[in-house]
Amino acid sequence: MAGEVAAAGAVVWRPDEGDRTGKSAEIVLVHRPRYDDWSLPKGKLERGESSRVAAAREVAEETGFRVALGRHLGRTRYPVTRPEPATKVVEYYAARALDGSFEPNDEVDEVRWVVPESARDLLSYAHDADIVSAFTALPHDATTLLLVRHAKAGSRREWTGPDAERPLSSNGRHQVPPVTALCALYGVSRAHAAPLVRCVQTVRPAAESTGVPVDDEPLLSEEAYAGHEEAAVARLLEIAGEDGTAVVCSQGGVIPDLVSRVAGAAGVELGRVESKKASVWALFFVSDGGPRLVAADYIPKP
Repeated sequence: MAGEVAAAGAVVWRPDEGDRTGKSAEIVLVHRPRYDDWSLPKGKLERGESSRVAAAREVAEETGFRVALGRHLGRTRYPVTRPEPATKVVEYYAARALDGSFEPNDEVDEVRWVVPESARDLLSYAHDADIVSAFTALPHDATTLLLVRHAKAGSRREWTGPDAERPLSSNGRHQVPPVTALCALYGVSRAHAAPLVRCVQTVRPAAESTGVPVDDEPLLSEEAYAGHEEAAVARLLEIAGEDGTAVVCSQGGVIPDLVSRVAGAAGVELGRVESKKASVWALFFVSDGGPRLVAADYIPKP
């Protein structure tokens, strides 16, 4: 039986320079001379890579552009014959172009920036056109907020000091670098945390990498959240409405209810809202009389 080949790619976008309203976007397509086709940038995962890391890396290698990831757009499956028969499974993400420039390389000899409507006509494969349709189904310029549950902390039973000062355990410290890397993939530029040592420690490296402080968010601690849920929701939306991409670290007794309330108010169906240690909810908002959630991706293991 043929196996599966894991791959990842992106719909890379930038504001349409020809649209004075600033509401339109262009996306990039790549031409591969080996196949003489037009497709979305993508490639196979390397050993130990997540699909998000692979998507950003492949975009950089094929197009020369550094990107900030956005929402998950879907998955395609199709048969391939080289180097042996298999099913290729590609995870796609929206990705905002930050900087860079294209130079022809071994895989891609030309790129074109086109509006999505034109992209559907140029693309060689129907499954790529379906991903473009998923991209255009929601506004391209949604803002991102990463809501993180703190990494594993030392035993509450064995800790003799105030609970707010209980630090990350050795296992917890090993969970922090993947969270930090994920923050970089999404272009995090602001950091917030409930005022507990373990929450601050979880996002401090991400904050330090961008030269920003970790702002205290008392309403997002378990102790303060109970009985003040609506105020906490308002605070999260306030953070989401500020410039840039934010990472916010909170606790397991807050995140499921908080995410459910934000999603419910926006009419976004999420099903069961999980929140494992060091997991991340990538929340995407549009400005609609105030930030409104339009999509959410749960990342159990960054």
